[in-house]
Amino acid sequence: MTRLAELIEVVHTTTYRYAEPVRFGEHRMMFRPQPRHDMRVLRAELEVTPEHALRWVTDSFSNSIAAVTFPGAARELKFVARFAIEHFGQANIELPLAADAVTYPVEYSAGERLDLYPFLQPSAADPQGELKAWAQGFVRHAGGDTRRMLQAMMESIRHGFSYRARYEEGTQHPLDTIQWQAGTCRDYAYLMLEACRQLGIAARFVSGYLYDPGRDGAADRGTLGAGSTHAWAEVCLPGAGWVPYDPTNLLTGGTELIRVATTRTPEQAMPLVGSFTGAAGAYLGMQVQVQVRKLGDLAELRMDEAIVQAAGWLARGPVARA
Repeated sequence: MTRLAELIEVVHTTTYRYAEPVRFGEHRMMFRPQPRHDMRVLRAELEVTPEHALRWVTDSFSNSIAAVTFPGAARELKFVARFAIEHFGQANIELPLAADAVTYPVEYSAGERLDLYPFLQPSAADPQGELKAWAQGFVRHAGGDTRRMLQAMMESIRHGFSYRARYEEGTQHPLDTIQWQAGTCRDYAYLMLEACRQLGIAARFVSGYLYDPGRDGAADRGTLGAGSTHAWAEVCLPGAGWVPYDPTNLLTGGTELIRVATTRTPEQAMPLVGSFTGAAGAYLGMQVQVQVRKLGDLAELRMDEAIVQAAGWLARGPVARA
Protein backbone atom coordinates (compact mmCIF):
# COMPACT_ATOMS: atom_id res chain seq x y z
CA MET A 1 0.00 0.00 0.00
CA THR A 2 1.39 3.41 -1.00
CA ARG A 3 1.77 5.83 1.88
CA LEU A 4 2.01 9.59 1.59
CA ALA A 5 5.08 11.10 3.19
CA GLU A 6 4.84 13.71 5.94
CA LEU A 7 7.22 16.67 6.03
CA ILE A 8 8.17 17.41 9.64
CA GLU A 9 10.43 20.05 11.15
CA VAL A 10 12.07 19.89 14.58
CA VAL A 11 13.73 22.78 16.43
CA HIS A 12 15.48 21.83 19.69
CA THR A 13 16.92 24.71 21.73
CA THR A 14 19.02 24.17 24.87
CA THR A 15 20.35 27.13 26.88
CA TYR A 16 22.64 26.99 29.93
CA ARG A 17 23.12 30.14 32.02
CA TYR A 18 25.80 31.00 34.60
CA ALA A 19 26.23 33.81 37.14
CA GLU A 20 29.76 34.50 35.89
CA PRO A 21 31.92 33.44 32.95
CA VAL A 22 32.87 29.76 33.10
CA ARG A 23 34.96 27.51 30.88
CA PHE A 24 33.41 24.57 29.07
CA GLY A 25 34.61 21.05 28.50
CA GLU A 26 33.75 19.20 25.29
CA HIS A 27 30.02 18.86 24.64
CA ARG A 28 28.52 16.10 22.52
CA MET A 29 25.08 16.36 20.96
CA MET A 30 22.99 13.81 19.09
CA PHE A 31 20.31 15.55 17.04
CA ARG A 32 20.72 14.47 13.40
CA PRO A 33 18.05 11.88 12.47
CA GLN A 34 19.03 8.41 11.31
CA PRO A 35 17.95 8.12 7.66
CA ARG A 36 16.55 4.80 6.48
CA HIS A 37 13.99 3.76 3.88
CA ASP A 38 11.24 5.17 6.12
CA MET A 39 12.80 8.59 6.70
CA ARG A 40 14.86 11.04 4.63
CA VAL A 41 16.75 14.04 6.02
CA LEU A 42 16.03 17.19 4.00
CA ARG A 43 17.98 19.66 6.13
CA ALA A 44 19.97 19.58 9.36
CA GLU A 45 21.67 22.58 10.98
CA LEU A 46 23.27 23.24 14.33
CA GLU A 47 23.94 26.73 15.74
CA VAL A 48 26.18 26.98 18.78
CA THR A 49 27.21 30.04 20.83
CA PRO A 50 29.71 31.19 22.10
CA GLU A 51 32.73 30.83 19.77
CA HIS A 52 33.56 27.17 19.26
CA ALA A 53 35.07 24.45 17.10
CA LEU A 54 32.87 21.63 15.85
CA ARG A 55 33.57 18.23 14.36
CA TRP A 56 31.28 15.35 13.40
CA VAL A 57 31.94 11.78 14.54
CA THR A 58 30.14 8.46 14.14
CA ASP A 59 29.80 6.24 17.20
CA SER A 60 29.83 2.43 17.37
CA PHE A 61 26.08 2.31 16.62
CA SER A 62 26.43 4.55 13.51
CA ASN A 63 24.81 7.53 15.23
CA SER A 64 25.95 11.01 14.13
CA ILE A 65 27.44 13.03 16.98
CA ALA A 66 28.38 16.71 16.95
CA ALA A 67 31.44 17.22 19.20
CA VAL A 68 31.95 20.85 20.24
CA THR A 69 34.91 22.48 22.02
CA PHE A 70 35.15 26.06 23.31
CA PRO A 71 38.37 28.14 23.46
CA GLY A 72 37.06 30.81 25.84
CA ALA A 73 34.77 31.46 28.78
CA ALA A 74 31.16 32.70 28.73
CA ARG A 75 28.07 33.21 30.90
CA GLU A 76 25.72 31.48 28.45
CA LEU A 77 25.95 28.36 26.34
CA LYS A 78 23.31 27.79 23.67
CA PHE A 79 22.59 25.01 21.17
CA VAL A 80 19.92 25.38 18.49
CA ALA A 81 19.42 22.17 16.49
CA ARG A 82 17.05 22.44 13.55
CA PHE A 83 16.18 19.76 11.00
CA ALA A 84 13.48 18.80 8.53
CA ILE A 85 12.65 15.27 7.39
CA GLU A 86 10.44 13.43 4.96
CA HIS A 87 8.76 10.65 6.95
CA PHE A 88 7.08 7.79 5.08
CA GLY A 89 5.60 6.17 8.18
CA GLN A 90 5.95 2.48 7.39
CA ALA A 91 3.35 0.31 9.14
CA ASN A 92 5.74 -2.20 10.68
CA ILE A 93 2.91 -4.21 12.19
CA GLU A 94 1.93 -5.26 8.65
CA LEU A 95 5.34 -6.75 7.82
CA PRO A 96 5.27 -10.57 7.75
CA LEU A 97 7.37 -12.45 10.29
CA ALA A 98 9.60 -15.39 9.51
CA ALA A 99 8.20 -18.76 10.54
CA ASP A 100 10.69 -18.92 13.44
CA ALA A 101 9.37 -15.64 14.87
CA VAL A 102 5.59 -16.04 14.65
CA THR A 103 5.39 -17.93 17.95
CA TYR A 104 7.55 -17.73 21.04
CA PRO A 105 10.39 -18.50 21.52
CA VAL A 106 11.79 -16.36 18.71
CA GLU A 107 14.54 -18.26 16.92
CA TYR A 108 17.50 -16.46 15.35
CA SER A 109 19.99 -18.05 12.97
CA ALA A 110 23.57 -18.51 14.17
CA GLY A 111 24.65 -15.51 12.10
CA GLU A 112 21.84 -13.35 13.47
CA ARG A 113 22.69 -14.28 17.05
CA LEU A 114 26.30 -13.27 16.46
CA ASP A 115 25.26 -9.90 15.01
CA LEU A 116 22.63 -9.28 17.69
CA TYR A 117 24.63 -10.51 20.68
CA PRO A 118 24.96 -7.08 22.43
CA PHE A 119 21.20 -6.53 22.13
CA LEU A 120 20.32 -9.96 23.49
CA GLN A 121 22.26 -9.51 26.75
CA PRO A 122 20.32 -7.90 29.62
CA SER A 123 22.00 -4.79 31.01
CA ALA A 124 19.78 -4.44 34.10
CA ALA A 125 20.41 -6.79 37.03
CA ASP A 126 17.59 -9.21 37.85
CA PRO A 127 19.01 -11.30 40.73
CA GLN A 128 15.68 -12.74 41.90
CA GLY A 129 14.23 -13.25 38.42
CA GLU A 130 11.39 -10.75 39.05
CA LEU A 131 11.76 -8.99 35.70
CA LYS A 132 11.90 -12.30 33.83
CA ALA A 133 8.77 -13.52 35.63
CA TRP A 134 6.98 -10.26 34.74
CA ALA A 135 7.92 -10.73 31.07
CA GLN A 136 6.93 -14.40 30.98
CA GLY A 137 3.43 -13.47 32.12
CA PHE A 138 2.81 -11.91 28.70
CA VAL A 139 3.94 -15.08 26.92
CA ARG A 140 1.21 -17.03 28.74
CA HIS A 141 -1.34 -14.26 28.19
CA ALA A 142 -0.74 -14.25 24.42
CA GLY A 143 -0.70 -18.03 24.04
CA GLY A 144 2.78 -17.89 22.56
CA ASP A 145 1.90 -15.48 19.72
CA THR A 146 4.92 -13.16 19.47
CA ARG A 147 3.17 -10.04 18.22
CA ARG A 148 0.25 -10.42 20.61
CA MET A 149 2.74 -10.84 23.44
CA LEU A 150 4.61 -7.62 22.58
CA GLN A 151 1.34 -5.73 22.12
CA ALA A 152 0.09 -6.95 25.51
CA MET A 153 3.34 -5.82 27.12
CA MET A 154 2.96 -2.34 25.63
CA GLU A 155 -0.68 -2.09 26.68
CA SER A 156 0.12 -3.19 30.21
CA ILE A 157 2.68 -0.39 30.56
CA ARG A 158 0.49 2.27 28.91
CA HIS A 159 -2.74 1.46 30.76
CA GLY A 160 -1.36 0.07 34.01
CA PHE A 161 1.38 2.61 34.77
CA SER A 162 1.26 6.36 35.44
CA TYR A 163 3.26 8.56 33.08
CA ARG A 164 5.40 10.92 35.13
CA ALA A 165 7.60 13.56 33.51
CA ARG A 166 11.04 13.71 35.12
CA TYR A 167 13.77 16.13 34.05
CA GLU A 168 16.76 14.95 36.03
CA GLU A 169 19.34 12.78 34.32
CA GLY A 170 19.25 9.01 34.40
CA THR A 171 16.80 6.20 33.82
CA GLN A 172 15.00 4.09 36.43
CA HIS A 173 15.91 0.45 36.88
CA PRO A 174 13.15 -1.64 35.25
CA LEU A 175 12.32 -3.27 38.59
CA ASP A 176 11.71 0.19 40.09
CA THR A 177 9.39 1.05 37.22
CA ILE A 178 7.40 -2.14 37.86
CA GLN A 179 7.32 -1.53 41.61
CA TRP A 180 6.31 2.13 41.37
CA GLN A 181 4.01 1.54 38.36
CA ALA A 182 5.19 4.90 37.02
CA GLY A 183 7.90 6.44 34.89
CA THR A 184 8.86 8.54 31.90
CA CYS A 185 9.06 7.47 28.27
CA ARG A 186 12.69 6.45 28.72
CA ASP A 187 11.80 4.37 31.79
CA TYR A 188 9.03 2.63 29.84
CA ALA A 189 11.34 1.98 26.88
CA TYR A 190 14.07 0.58 29.14
CA LEU A 191 11.59 -1.71 30.90
CA MET A 192 10.25 -3.09 27.64
CA LEU A 193 13.63 -3.71 26.01
CA GLU A 194 15.02 -5.39 29.14
CA ALA A 195 11.89 -7.55 29.42
CA CYS A 196 12.37 -8.62 25.80
CA ARG A 197 16.01 -9.49 26.45
CA GLN A 198 14.97 -11.62 29.42
CA LEU A 199 12.83 -13.57 26.94
CA GLY A 200 15.72 -14.02 24.49
CA ILE A 201 14.46 -11.34 22.07
CA ALA A 202 16.93 -8.74 20.78
CA ALA A 203 15.98 -5.15 21.63
CA ARG A 204 17.63 -1.73 21.68
CA PHE A 205 16.99 1.76 23.02
CA VAL A 206 15.90 4.56 20.69
CA SER A 207 15.91 8.29 21.36
CA GLY A 208 14.45 11.00 19.19
CA TYR A 209 11.35 13.15 18.97
CA LEU A 210 7.60 12.68 18.92
CA TYR A 211 5.21 14.40 16.53
CA ASP A 212 1.82 15.08 18.12
CA PRO A 213 -0.87 15.69 15.45
CA GLY A 214 -3.03 17.25 18.17
CA ARG A 215 -0.65 20.20 18.33
CA ASP A 216 -1.30 20.90 14.65
CA GLY A 217 -5.07 21.01 15.07
CA ALA A 218 -5.87 17.31 14.53
CA ALA A 219 -8.00 15.30 16.95
CA ASP A 220 -6.39 14.82 20.35
CA ARG A 221 -5.09 11.24 20.62
CA GLY A 222 -3.88 11.58 24.19
CA THR A 223 -0.27 11.61 23.04
CA LEU A 224 2.26 11.55 25.91
CA GLY A 225 5.81 12.88 25.78
CA ALA A 226 5.48 15.49 23.05
CA GLY A 227 7.27 18.81 23.48
CA SER A 228 10.57 17.25 24.59
CA THR A 229 12.92 14.49 23.50
CA HIS A 230 11.27 11.07 23.39
CA ALA A 231 12.36 7.45 23.80
CA TRP A 232 11.06 4.04 22.77
CA ALA A 233 12.33 0.53 22.06
CA GLU A 234 13.10 -1.35 18.86
CA VAL A 235 12.68 -5.12 18.79
CA CYS A 236 14.36 -7.32 16.20
CA LEU A 237 11.87 -9.82 14.74
CA PRO A 238 13.12 -12.13 11.97
CA GLY A 239 11.31 -11.31 8.76
CA ALA A 240 10.30 -7.80 9.85
CA GLY A 241 13.67 -6.61 11.18
CA TRP A 242 13.90 -3.83 13.74
CA VAL A 243 10.36 -2.84 14.71
CA PRO A 244 9.64 0.23 16.89
CA TYR A 245 7.58 -0.30 20.05
CA ASP A 246 6.58 2.82 21.96
CA PRO A 247 4.78 1.70 25.14
CA THR A 248 4.17 5.34 26.11
CA ASN A 249 1.82 5.84 23.14
CA LEU A 250 1.16 2.29 21.82
CA LEU A 251 2.94 3.07 18.54
CA THR A 252 4.57 0.49 16.27
CA GLY A 253 5.09 2.69 13.24
CA GLY A 254 3.57 5.73 11.56
CA THR A 255 5.05 9.21 11.25
CA GLU A 256 4.94 10.19 14.92
CA LEU A 257 8.28 8.63 15.93
CA ILE A 258 11.31 10.55 14.66
CA ARG A 259 14.41 8.42 15.24
CA VAL A 260 17.72 10.10 16.10
CA ALA A 261 19.86 7.51 17.92
CA THR A 262 19.78 3.76 18.55
CA THR A 263 21.92 2.33 21.35
CA ARG A 264 22.34 -0.68 23.64
CA THR A 265 21.56 1.24 26.84
CA PRO A 266 19.76 4.51 27.69
CA GLU A 267 22.97 6.11 28.98
CA GLN A 268 24.49 5.89 25.50
CA ALA A 269 21.65 7.92 23.97
CA MET A 270 21.86 11.17 25.93
CA PRO A 271 20.87 14.02 23.55
CA LEU A 272 23.45 16.42 25.00
CA VAL A 273 26.32 15.86 27.44
CA GLY A 274 29.15 18.13 28.55
CA SER A 275 30.83 19.86 31.49
CA PHE A 276 31.94 23.25 32.74
CA THR A 277 34.60 24.57 35.11
CA GLY A 278 33.72 27.42 37.44
CA ALA A 279 32.60 28.43 40.92
CA ALA A 280 30.30 26.01 42.75
CA GLY A 281 27.36 28.41 42.64
CA ALA A 282 27.90 29.69 39.10
CA TYR A 283 25.34 27.43 37.44
CA LEU A 284 21.94 29.16 37.24
CA GLY A 285 19.99 26.57 35.30
CA MET A 286 19.07 25.08 31.96
CA GLN A 287 16.14 25.78 29.64
CA VAL A 288 15.03 23.36 26.92
CA GLN A 289 12.46 23.99 24.23
CA VAL A 290 11.45 21.44 21.60
CA GLN A 291 9.12 22.31 18.72
CA VAL A 292 7.89 19.61 16.33
CA ARG A 293 5.56 20.69 13.53
CA LYS A 294 4.29 19.38 10.22
CA LEU A 295 5.16 21.33 7.08
CA GLY A 296 2.60 21.68 4.34
CA ASP A 297 4.90 20.85 1.43
CA LEU A 298 8.43 21.28 0.10
CA ALA A 299 7.57 24.82 -0.97
CA GLU A 300 6.91 25.70 2.66
CA LEU A 301 10.25 24.17 3.64
CA ARG A 302 12.07 26.31 1.06
CA MET A 303 10.10 29.40 2.06
CA ASP A 304 10.79 28.74 5.73
CA GLU A 305 14.52 28.52 5.04
CA ALA A 306 14.41 31.79 3.09
CA ILE A 307 12.62 33.51 6.00
CA VAL A 308 15.16 32.16 8.46
CA GLN A 309 18.08 33.47 6.39
CA ALA A 310 16.42 36.85 5.85
CA ALA A 311 15.88 37.18 9.61
CA GLY A 312 19.59 36.66 10.21
CA TRP A 313 19.27 33.30 11.98
CA LEU A 314 22.24 31.97 10.05
CA ALA A 315 24.25 35.14 10.65
CA ARG A 316 24.27 35.11 14.45
CA GLY A 317 27.12 32.65 14.71
CA PRO A 318 28.87 29.74 13.01
CA VAL A 319 26.41 27.16 11.76
CA ALA A 320 27.22 23.54 11.05
CA ARG A 321 25.31 22.02 8.18
CA ALA A 322 24.89 18.25 8.15
